[in-house]
Amino acid sequence: MPIIIDGKKTSAEIKDEIAARVKEIKSEGGKTPHLAAILVGADGASQTYVGAKVKACEYVGFDSTLVRLDASISEEELLQKVEEINENPAIDGLIVQLPLPDHISVEKVTAKIKPEKDVDGFTPANVGRMALNWPTFVAATPFGIVELLKRYEVETSGKHCVVIGRSHIVGSPMSILMARNGNPGNCTVTLTHSRTQNLKEITRTADILIVAIGKPEFVTADMVKEGAVIVDVGIHRIEDASKKSGFRLIGDVKFDEVAEKAAAITPVPGGVGPMTIASLLHNTLLSAEKKVYS
Repeated sequence: MPIIIDGKKTSAEIKDEIAARVKEIKSEGGKTPHLAAILVGADGASQTYVGAKVKACEYVGFDSTLVRLDASISEEELLQKVEEINENPAIDGLIVQLPLPDHISVEKVTAKIKPEKDVDGFTPANVGRMALNWPTFVAATPFGIVELLKRYEVETSGKHCVVIGRSHIVGSPMSILMARNGNPGNCTVTLTHSRTQNLKEITRTADILIVAIGKPEFVTADMVKEGAVIVDVGIHRIEDASKKSGFRLIGDVKFDEVAEKAAAITPVPGGVGPMTIASLLHNTLLSAEKKVYS
């Protein structure tokens, strides 16, 4: 049986470490870390995500501010609200929950966030700093994956890492992080995507396979080398009448058959997913302690 890389357990450990550090800061008379979130409109999933982030802030002892805005808000008004939070010295981190309404440019809003408060790691400045291997806020999902590999002591140096998917949020940053001179890192990286030819031949050479292609159970056992480490970033809800909820969650990897060949694998749910909020809290603490932009 492979090692199950447990994101739920690891994220709980990280939250407890952050909570302990916040206690120390408070006992030394320091400033309580403060995260602000902007939620535009009433998207159900977004409300759930933001609610979980606010709850996590409470757990670790952060202050949090939730700014709820109507879906009809103009782009200009939203940019003004971002600027207000940028200039508020009490707030250390700012996230704007996606998706945004169609009439608002995600690029414009992202670029407006002050890099020093961009705890999502999405601004051009922080993406550039990551590419240069400078201190930065790494986006939550890539940071979560790197942290899982580190804490499970997965050897990455000199290994062949194949990433499936080239999104700006997961695939591209993962390829940079796994190739950098650091730990985890020092991999030889192949970045593949929907246009890659001979994909199966490439994935079968991977010591570490990171799958973020957004297709349910896309990776099957015949695409995986014996003894590989598999990181599944996908999450899909499919109907399942045998479940009380009427659905179950699956990833981009066909877990049962791939697990038989893997040395270690992340499950879905409970793998990469829980790490995202822990990463956001980690970045907010870094910001509060001026560890990135000093």
